[in-house]
Amino acid sequence: MTAHIYPGADHTTQWFHNAYPGDTMPHPNVIVLHTTEGSSFPSYGGGGSAPTFTVHPDGRVRQHFYANESARALVNASGGVETNTLNAVQIELIGTCDKGGPGVYWPSATDAQLAGLAKLVKWLTATYPIPLKSTSKPWLSYPSSYGSKNGQRMSFSEWNNFNGICGHQHVPENLHGDPGNFPIARLIKLVGGASVPAPAPSKPVVDLSNVVAAARKDPGAAQGHTTHAADVKIVEKALRAEGLLSATYASDGSFGTTTITAYAKWQRKLGYAGKDADGIPGLTSLKKLGARHGFTVKA
Repeated sequence: MTAHIYPGADHTTQWFHNAYPGDTMPHPNVIVLHTTEGSSFPSYGGGGSAPTFTVHPDGRVRQHFYANESARALVNASGGVETNTLNAVQIELIGTCDKGGPGVYWPSATDAQLAGLAKLVKWLTATYPIPLKSTSKPWLSYPSSYGSKNGQRMSFSEWNNFNGICGHQHVPENLHGDPGNFPIARLIKLVGGASVPAPAPSKPVVDLSNVVAAARKDPGAAQGHTTHAADVKIVEKALRAEGLLSATYASDGSFGTTTITAYAKWQRKLGYAGKDADGIPGLTSLKKLGARHGFTVKA
């Protein structure tokens, strides 16, 4: 079978095939879903524990091995069954299965957050003999999904005969409980539907804490260059869109007198006066500006 690269994937940033070439799988027929338990792309130890794909909730997909090549994200004990090499395509989802954990909580993922995964699964099930169906085993909430005492883990024979989509919590010889109570029915509906919603565009996170801290200590200090020049430029762009900063102003990322004056106008526009309209960003006014112009604010 021809080795495949998913057309929507970044297959250069973390391409591990050269460092850890796997076994060619003649007919991939299983998808195993994992969660990274983090909020960014993992290093995977340079590839030593990498899956086939990693999917970000904003829709980005990184491919680490050929889709018909064994990956390395499962435990494979000696003397039992094959796991990584048993025709299993492995997908890590950036986020968590543990409520309150880091990143997106996948059991409550929105359709937009599932969209990138749905597109990948649609391609995989069209390219390989992978049925678009879930394991009949329960998708338990974490931490009940950890270990093998609650009936979700497949036996060796069940694993050997399984075709379809399952989670790490279902694979024998493994203890992990990810991806928890994953919305598998909704994923399958999205994949099988006429269309998949476009991933929601990610919003930049603005951090002006250093500007505010400097201003509170020394009002003149906020006028200098900051370590968050890119964040200042986002705010200045929003002020420009509000008509409070000249369209000809060449932003250099410095929260100087021109930006302070424009921001004071924004504060007055919100109804603030006196010291509350001094041009130094407060959390409430900055969040309101972000809500209107597509950025979020680091508290």
